[in-house]
Order: sequence, then C-alpha cells, then structure tokens
Amino acid sequence: YIPVYIHWLWYSLRSRSLVFFSAANPAMNLGGFSSYSKFEILQLIPSNVLPRMFLLQSLEYRQVDKLRTQHKLSFPLIAKPDLGERGFGVALIKSKDELNDYLLTAKNKIIIQEYVDYPIELGVMYHRFSGEKKGHITSIVMKEFLTVTGDGISTLRELFIKGKRTSYHLEMLCNKYKDDLLVVLPKDSKKQLQEIGNHSRGTTFLNANYLINDRLHEVFDEIALQIEGFYFGRFDLRVTSLKDLYRGENIKMMELNGAASEPAHIYDPEMKLSTAYKDLFVHWENLYLVSKKNKDIGYEYMPFLKAYKQHMNYF
Repeated sequence: YIPVYIHWLWYSLRSRSLVFFSAANPAMNLGGFSSYSKFEILQLIPSNVLPRMFLLQSLEYRQVDKLRTQHKLSFPLIAKPDLGERGFGVALIKSKDELNDYLLTAKNKIIIQEYVDYPIELGVMYHRFSGEKKGHITSIVMKEFLTVTGDGISTLRELFIKGKRTSYHLEMLCNKYKDDLLVVLPKDSKKQLQEIGNHSRGTTFLNANYLINDRLHEVFDEIALQIEGFYFGRFDLRVTSLKDLYRGENIKMMELNGAASEPAHIYDPEMKLSTAYKDLFVHWENLYLVSKKNKDIGYEYMPFLKAYKQHMNYF
C-alpha cells in the first residue's frame, strides 16, 4: 500500500487537506472512511432492496429476542457491529443459544439482520458526481465462499490440511467443525465451510468486471439516486441470479461502504500486481474528484484534528 499512500499525499496536497475524502459522502461521518453508523446509511437505501433488520440499543437477551419477534426475523440471522469493517464481529446466528452467547461478548451497538441466502454475492464499486444523474461502476467483485470437495477417502480434517486455502484457516476450521473432523465426504460432493464473504473467513475474491454494462449502470443509478448524500462507495449485495441483477430484482443490500471501500476485484488470485496498482490509483483519483466536486458546492472537508481524534477513537 506504500505507493497508494504516496498517491493519497499527492491528492492531499492538491486539496490542501489530509482528509479530503471526508466530503465524499455528506450522509456518512468522515465520508464513510471510518466511525460511521452502518445502520444509519442502510436506512437511506430503498426498502425494496434491504433485508429486514434492527439496531440494538440494549444487549440484554430478552429485549433482543422480543425485537427479533417483532421484526419477524427467524433463525438463522446475521449479527454485526454497527461500527466495524472487514467482517470483524460478523456472525451467522443459528439459534437462541448462539444469539445469547454472541450478546455476552458483544460491545456497543449491534445490527440484527435477516440472513439472505441468495447464491451470488457481489461487491459493486460505484461513484457519481454531484449534480449528475448517471454514475460509474468501476469494479465488481464476485465472492467464492470457502469450500472443500470430498474424494470419498479423506476425512474433513485431512481435506482442510490439503486444501490450498483451507490450510491457511486450519485452526479456525478445526474449531468450527470439531464434531465432524472424522467425517468422510462422498466423492465430488462439496461442503461450504463459511457463510460470511470476507477474506478473513477464507473467501476468494474474483474479478467480475465483465458484468459491467449500460443496463447495470441503470440499475445502480436508480438505487443510488434515492440515497441522499451518497456519491462514492461499494454496495455489498446478494442476488438470486445474474438475470435478476440486470433486471434490478431480487437484490438485497447487506452493506453500503463509503470512502474506505476498495475496488475488491484487485484481490483476484490471477490479478497482476501492476494492474491492481493501476486500478487503485484510478480509484483514489475518483475519490479525490468526487470529494472536490462536493467541496465546490459547499460541503467542507472535516478539520484534520477532529478527523484524527474520531479515527483513533473508532479503532
């Protein structure tokens, strides 16, 4: 990331602000770089593309279970911190006991969200300049969840050890599947090991920029134009099929990330480092241009000292 830091410093000099990105999304604190409420920004997204969810003010189990019933949320469901990133603290909760255990270790505000089991998960990087009706999709990542394929001979633990990606997460997987380590999967049968699409959980990020076309721009312009104060970020979503994606149907937005979001297609294992750098530099140029345009129409950059304190308190 060192070359990217140099790029950031260059745009900081041009804008005369180390935190010029704080103007990227007026609806998000610090432009969505850190210390912003996920729940607050999700409430700005059109309800037809949102899973059911609520924000916990209290971590007392009886209150939470009561709210879960009121919002018609059944197990499994997703629990995650309102402030957080890169999948930290995100969990698939399958029962009341698991929910109670999660709440015992949780801190601060927690989002309880409907679990969307649609088969395709994507991260769509989008930006639009204030005053314009059409935006730009610059990156699409498709997430391939951590999986093992049986050979009819090896135990689950042996498959973990032999797997190219599972071997990196051996301790985590052995703990999660401690009761099934001696199970032998039938030949060619697949077992998905994680339900959360993050690098830290072993998910493979695949370059899906080939999906970008005029129709997809229309779908996301329609959504983004309804989100007041949003101009730059990544939609993390699930969809039933690519056909539905282009129709704008059966799409559920799990999160909307702001200035800190990345063009995650660069983490494709086949991606050349030179291409990844090129795409990152373009990404930061877009962030600078969107922020500058917002500054020109009256949105101020946050004072550096205030931004620094918020960022450090966040971590």
